[in-house]
Amino acid sequence: MTKEKNPGKGTTVGENAGRSERKALLEICHARKCFGDNEVLHDVDVTVHEGEIVSIIGRSGSGKTTLLRCATLLETIDGGDIIYMGETAVTARFGAIHFAPKETMRRIKDCYGMVFQNFNLFPHWNVLRNITDAPLRVQKREKEEVYAEARELLRKMGLADKEKAYPCELSGGQCQRVAIARALAMNPKILFFDEPTSALDPELTAEVLKVIKSLAEEHMTMVIVTHEMQFARDISDRVIFMDQGVIAIEGSPEEVFSAGNPRMREFLGRYSAEGALQQ
Repeated sequence: MTKEKNPGKGTTVGENAGRSERKALLEICHARKCFGDNEVLHDVDVTVHEGEIVSIIGRSGSGKTTLLRCATLLETIDGGDIIYMGETAVTARFGAIHFAPKETMRRIKDCYGMVFQNFNLFPHWNVLRNITDAPLRVQKREKEEVYAEARELLRKMGLADKEKAYPCELSGGQCQRVAIARALAMNPKILFFDEPTSALDPELTAEVLKVIKSLAEEHMTMVIVTHEMQFARDISDRVIFMDQGVIAIEGSPEEVFSAGNPRMREFLGRYSAEGALQQ
């Protein structure tokens, strides 16, 4: 099925069968975000369902990272609503911004985890403390449970022997895998990735992508901003192509990557020329 949105919001190329039957974990409704006079998000709508993997692609400056930061409340929207599991985190109307009550916001923030492109590990803490600090201090969970879970996560990441190491003693790929383990230690319902391989060389990129693929096999709900086109094509249930602050195209990987949108073809052509997209 092909749906036309209004011209300012792009085209939905197709619908994933059964998606509407799954629970909506995240709803971003009519989101606007400005930095000064520059409006970087223009009336953006995104819904992410339980178990879904959504990749967001587009040129630098298209608004994809800003969208992710607004979704995770690292930036405050200037218009619209951010809703998690039916509870509104923030709503902005006519210059007024309203946040959820403290207890509601705590529940909402427990719903998601974020993996940054530059790891954001604490350099003065070892790997195990980087992973366990937030579950212990923020979620107030039992130490034995948290440490056992952290060690199991490190085993899954192929880092069982690194719990006492410090970030400076790890490769970039290892640091990113620790960052993924740290996010998973909070038991999120949805995991966000902001260009998780952009700071890595090709060999280390493969390590991190393998971990993300393993999470996909476990049906982890994920939203991934990425410049890895073949990876997005292989792993995603849905791909969003952002252009100039709007969702220009949205659909299954096959539909989006074969779309005739001139901006999309130009964007993909650049990656094809660089050997980043294997047709």
